[in-house]
Amino acid sequence: MIREDATIDSGALYDVANALGMTDQQVRLCIKRLVADGQFTHEGRGRKAVLRATDQVRSTITPDREYVRYMYAQDRGDAPWDGVWHLVAFGVPESTRSARDAMRDAIVGLGGAPIQGGLYVSPNRWENRISSAATELAIDEHVTTLTAADLSVGGIEAPRALADRLWPLDQIAERHRRLLAVAERTLSALVKASPVERLTIAIDLAAEFTLAVEPDPLLPPELLPQPWVGTAARAAVAACWAELLKSDPAQPIRLFRWYSDVIADITQAAPTTS
Repeated sequence: MIREDATIDSGALYDVANALGMTDQQVRLCIKRLVADGQFTHEGRGRKAVLRATDQVRSTITPDREYVRYMYAQDRGDAPWDGVWHLVAFGVPESTRSARDAMRDAIVGLGGAPIQGGLYVSPNRWENRISSAATELAIDEHVTTLTAADLSVGGIEAPRALADRLWPLDQIAERHRRLLAVAERTLSALVKASPVERLTIAIDLAAEFTLAVEPDPLLPPELLPQPWVGTAARAAVAACWAELLKSDPAQPIRLFRWYSDVIADITQAAPTTS
């Protein structure tokens, strides 16, 4: 709900929170905690107050545009897989266990699947991000990256069978089925929704989108069952954001602007039909 000027209207915040099942007391406690944590400053009282995001928050609230752009490029068939597997191995000493755990989390966050102790694989190019993570954790000397055209795990060599073994495709698909259902309901509800309802719906949709997409390794279509439910779900989400963006408040929500930019990129990249 952070607007373009990095503020939040407390009145709208309370209204949306109420619509999502929160009480005013819960909202007040959340605001108090956010201010105490240094994430926001607070000006005014009650529903007339204004919250202002600190620099700490502003630097962390923007989603990964490149990740989302790549996702939609895959859905359009504009990012075909070249058949190359990208692997990373690391052996971090016990004395730096926290860095080892953080590196593992970073690799899994980038869509890597474990093959065996300290060895992970992805079909996507991730070397730059792996290198950045290793540098940030000061463990460059303990990290190795490589690529392979042939990969056999437990005697399985066929790429689609490997993907089915290495990644929890059923769980990934189920999250996208839920997202598709939410997006379809959202598109219908937006037609007659009030401003507060539209904002509530948008936040609900963004949360569901995150739940489905954040753990998605973005496997290329060549490795997924077809038709893939993720493609339909993300197309439905794009349609919802396009509808939401038809309203243009004087002080737009930053999240709306972010999705507006991404959707514009998607629209420009989409092939034209005659």
